[in-house]
Amino acid sequence: MSIQVLDKTFVPYLSEQEIQNRINQLALQISKDFEGKNPLFIGILNGSFMFASDLYKDISIPSTISFIKLVSYKGTSSSGTVITSIGLEEDLSDRHVIIVEDIVDTGKTMSSFIPSLQKLQPASVTICTLLHKPDALQFPLTLDYIGFVIPDKFVVGYGLDYDGYGRNFREIFQIKQPS
Repeated sequence: MSIQVLDKTFVPYLSEQEIQNRINQLALQISKDFEGKNPLFIGILNGSFMFASDLYKDISIPSTISFIKLVSYKGTSSSGTVITSIGLEEDLSDRHVIIVEDIVDTGKTMSSFIPSLQKLQPASVTICTLLHKPDALQFPLTLDYIGFVIPDKFVVGYGLDYDGYGRNFREIFQIKQPS
């Protein structure tokens, strides 16, 4: 079964069950690793809202969550420019910060955001991403928790979009390659 989002066709890639199973595993590991540390989760909007919500529901340790909006995509490719649209209000000094991203491909968004975050003097900064495209990575980045390593193909669903559309699917679809 394929889906149509605007002018593009997408085919199933990761099922809702696969996604939820992996999120549960990530939450268990994060809860174990941050036991007694009261971390602050920072979800990167708009894409991570579903992932951050489901991950946070499975976190079993005391923690808080906040969101920030960083934008670097237009259509199906990265614009190369990161824009901060909504800022953080929390005091990060000496807090363990876990950034929750939907996808890391070029790494531009995180490599632009982390230095500004470091200026707020958190105890640590950890990155948790649902999806990682290592073949697209252009900026060196340490990803501490990775849900799925995927090929460098455009995906939508489960918060990921194509020009704002397609976020509402419970599963993840990959762009259909011409045959």
